[in-house]
Amino acid sequence: MNAETHGPEGVSICCPQCSSVSRTAQRPTMALNVDVAAGRYRAMIGVGGIGTGVFFAVSGNHTLGREESRLGRFLDRRDYCKLHIISHYVSTLLGPGFTTLPVGKVGDDEAGTRLLEEMRQAGMVTRYVQVCPGKPTLSGICIVYPDGSGGNLTTEDSACAQVDPAYVAAVEPEFARFRGHGIVLAAPEVPLVARKEALRLGTVYGFLRVASFNSQEIVIADNAGMLSTVDLLAINADEAAALAGVEAEKRRPDEIAWAAVERLRATNPGMLLSVTAGRHGSWSWDGHDLAHVPALPVPVASTAGAGDAHLAGIIVGLAADLPLAEAHYLGALVAALSVTSPHTINKNINRESLLRLAREVAQPLPARVMSLLE
Repeated sequence: MNAETHGPEGVSICCPQCSSVSRTAQRPTMALNVDVAAGRYRAMIGVGGIGTGVFFAVSGNHTLGREESRLGRFLDRRDYCKLHIISHYVSTLLGPGFTTLPVGKVGDDEAGTRLLEEMRQAGMVTRYVQVCPGKPTLSGICIVYPDGSGGNLTTEDSACAQVDPAYVAAVEPEFARFRGHGIVLAAPEVPLVARKEALRLGTVYGFLRVASFNSQEIVIADNAGMLSTVDLLAINADEAAALAGVEAEKRRPDEIAWAAVERLRATNPGMLLSVTAGRHGSWSWDGHDLAHVPALPVPVASTAGAGDAHLAGIIVGLAADLPLAEAHYLGALVAALSVTSPHTINKNINRESLLRLAREVAQPLPARVMSLLE
């Protein structure tokens, strides 16, 4: 690992030993057929959490009690945060002509070292991923019940919590470098105020502004006016229900998607929307039509990370100058292949594997999507 002894210009280092790290590794050769130089978007700057987690399968479907002890086992699955998942697929599928620049912090520990190396190997530019001794890398435990349901326990005092507006503001030279040709991604697992600053910079420099929020924070973000600065909102059905103020258990996924569209019309009429709903497929709203793409029939190893893979596929499609309705199909294809892996990043996803899946499934894809794969 090559580490500099200073942080990004203008940023107060969270502790004296913090360092910013940058090294770019050779990228996989199986990027899609995209001429980045001829397209509108040439870079993605993403702000969000960077961390890892483990999966623990408990015996019995009844909810774990407050003082209960129960047997279980760790699963051979690797978990990653949203920013890392999305950035991985964007970087590998768009290739070396496209700059993928994550912004975040990790701890000076084994997990942080490993994550940085994985990000570099995927071709990401990591000079704005800072190492902070004294703070652990974000980590979590996903509890999985036999019926597939579960929940997460996540550290709240991690390096990710130190990502603040000042740290994001130090990335402004990168926004200026890609003025009018960039995508900004505001992803969960860092404070909302940091993501708000990222969206502000995206507005100033004419970026496509993409955001995702979890169910607990989406109403807070809406009330804070953040959704008015978003061009593409990517959420799942539960998050869409929270935004629309409806009960997810009492509505069909398509009804939830429509309810979210109606809610957003009042806030940001021009916003694009993506709503994922697992086996029910996904919906996209381009300002005129609500389109549905069914979930593709594939053997499922784990659905964790599928929504993030879906958003990454959409971003890649938009960077390839596809309209949202067609980028939606690419998102569904990437998501389908992602669930065939037990890990939240399927490192076998590339042009070749996506083309193979596209030819195997019964769902026809738009010609322009197929042209990216062939």
